Amino acid sequence: MNALSPAAVPGPARLATSPLALGRELFLLAKPRLASLVLLTTAGGMWLAPGTIQPARALLTVLCTAAVVGAANALNSYIERESDGLMHRTRARPLPSGRLDPMLALAFGLAVPVFALPVLAMVAGPLTAALALVALVSYVAIYTPMKRRSSLALFVGAVPGAIPPLMGWTAVTGRADLGGVAVFLLLAAWQLPHFIAISLYLKEDYARGGMKVFALVHGDRVARAWIAGTSLLLLPASLLPVALGLATWAYGAIALAASLAFTGYAVSGLRLTGESNRWARRIFLATLLYLTVLMVALSFGASR
Repeated sequence: MNALSPAAVPGPARLATSPLALGRELFLLAKPRLASLVLLTTAGGMWLAPGTIQPARALLTVLCTAAVVGAANALNSYIERESDGLMHRTRARPLPSGRLDPMLALAFGLAVPVFALPVLAMVAGPLTAALALVALVSYVAIYTPMKRRSSLALFVGAVPGAIPPLMGWTAVTGRADLGGVAVFLLLAAWQLPHFIAISLYLKEDYARGGMKVFALVHGDRVARAWIAGTSLLLLPASLLPVALGLATWAYGAIALAASLAFTGYAVSGLRLTGESNRWARRIFLATLLYLTVLMVALSFGASR
């Protein structure tokens, strides 16, 4: 089915033509809610890193990171516009709804990194810009098409999602040393139960879009088992900053309590039988709460 066919569009398609309307649609194309989470983790990496960074450089680093993330999301939306038109939660987006020309979205996604990456290299260093390029390419060229072919896309997608805090770290230190890798591992570990929960919670919608997400391929029971199993990674990953001297034991106590609580709820899913949409939605929300608690605790419990 064509993404812009009447069956895929939730109402009459009206192409945005005014500058204000085009700006709004490009902003929505960049998926600002997802981008805001990336920016927070980038800033968190800066805060944890030893050393200092000038406020102007820090601001430009965050803005350039936002630009690259927005471009990656735009290219993702361009590639998946047909699938998005078939899914309830995405069919009102700018491309499947017909409010934005696909070629304009493609041009936006390709042009923005051409400017943002060199600026990022100048203000944050070549390593930070290289990490941004790796995240962009792996997300757009590997993860996005892989979602329609294999549930292993879950593990590929964890890489670009975990790179932003490492970018923040390298912007301050200029090195991808053990501390930065520890923050990367924490975000990578968190994404596994988070995205398996999404695949379980929204599996019917993903099925309409033809996505080979984890819960659709392996079933509810296996998905719940993997959520429980991958949640066990969060305890050592969340305490690694304490072991490396990046965070205080006050943070460690919060991380320990939050990880045990989250893992306990994740393991409770093993007792369920049949459909588990209600539990899947709750564990998805729990992943967001867990990350928020950890990031706040890290902000106040950093060893600076």
